[in-house]
Amino acid sequence: MKNMRDMKVFASAAVLGMGIFLSGCKSAPELTAAQAQSLIQAKYDQDPAVGANISLHDLGMQKGVTAKYWDRSKAYPNKFWADFTLSADGKKAVILPVTGDVIQWRPLSLEDKNFSVVVTTVVKNHLKAHDVKDPQDEVGDTKTAVFTEAVDLTGVPPALQDMAHDPGNKLSSKRTATFALDGGTWKLQSIN
Repeated sequence: MKNMRDMKVFASAAVLGMGIFLSGCKSAPELTAAQAQSLIQAKYDQDPAVGANISLHDLGMQKGVTAKYWDRSKAYPNKFWADFTLSADGKKAVILPVTGDVIQWRPLSLEDKNFSVVVTTVVKNHLKAHDVKDPQDEVGDTKTAVFTEAVDLTGVPPALQDMAHDPGNKLSSKRTATFALDGGTWKLQSIN
């Protein structure tokens, strides 16, 4: 009888202790993909706006001449080197990686298809986050979410937007955001 009574007391104490323990544990609030996207975009909107980097290969250089952003100002005897000077419209549309207004086109040979020049659009926009996947639990009170980071070409002249879509340009990339629970709310910790 005494063992039975001790067993009941022990079971009651265990149930009571477990109840107290569980009531002290608060579950973390849910973090949805939409909430994660909102946190990521808020960070991008706080960061300085950036111009879009555009790699110009032979096709892009031709499109720039057609759009009257630059014109060949010097041809070299080897027939494949050239200097292109930015026009007034070109100066309003792009920034060259070097100071000045001359694009120095210097491929290794006439068949060199890898040569490119990178220009940056004068129009600056904030990066955009989209296609955010459902956040996944990580160690401790952290979650991660994979998403697509994209360059925003809003306001960039149509000819430059067309050049930005030429092969060799990367306008989006997969990134991973890490979120941490801070004071009962989810906060963006980092983007990799």
